[in-house]
Amino acid sequence: MRHAGAKILTIKAGGVEADYKADASPVTQADHASEAILKAALARFFPDIPVISEENTESHLLSPAASYFLVDPLDGTREFIRQDSNGHFTVNIGFVQQGMACGGIIYVPAMDWLCWTDKNGQAHQEKDGQHSLLQIRQVPKKGPAALASRSHRDPKTNGFLEAEAIADIVSAGSSLKFLLLAAGKADIYPRFGPTMEWDTAAGEAILRGAGGHIYTPDGQPHLYGKPGWKNGAFIACAGYRPAFPLVRY
Repeated sequence: MRHAGAKILTIKAGGVEADYKADASPVTQADHASEAILKAALARFFPDIPVISEENTESHLLSPAASYFLVDPLDGTREFIRQDSNGHFTVNIGFVQQGMACGGIIYVPAMDWLCWTDKNGQAHQEKDGQHSLLQIRQVPKKGPAALASRSHRDPKTNGFLEAEAIADIVSAGSSLKFLLLAAGKADIYPRFGPTMEWDTAAGEAILRGAGGHIYTPDGQPHLYGKPGWKNGAFIACAGYRPAFPLVRY
């Protein structure tokens, strides 16, 4: 992960040029370079486990296996190409088993922040040379803080935050939002806009390992292996859990 992260930072330092895919999402040399590094590592250590990666369109045609990896070699590409990205881009590997995100590792290159789950599902972090467990927080007495996508905020998200009377809203990009929940920096992350399964698998596993959960708007578990690897709406909950079902959504 750090090898991929270092390559991403080297490319960013040299100036970033983006191309655009059929869905109008950006892709850069850093996406492809990181994927090559991760793909080689997974093939070496887990040769029998399928890998579904954002930048490998052929892998998108695979059917969900009993176990597989979901890889986003550079999550938050829109943030990555911004001059004011604030480092809100990540490298993600999630492990799915029987439709559940049960393992994950995320690296935030610009912050040298590494988070992962162990074999028991417990979430860990290494930051500033220090190792510790990740743990969600209790909701502060002043009320919950919500995370919202800086690049993908939408009216449904605003409506949810208003309905829940959540005034403390922090904008962040990429799967960094899951890490902030897991690290006790915020309490809920509602997402009604489109995401792909490789955007969320690693973050969900880490959040669950820190004591949080992800639900669909009707309060059901967030499952993987959906058609086209596309997520529906979800609510990532740390210390704050709304009343389900969210009938408005």
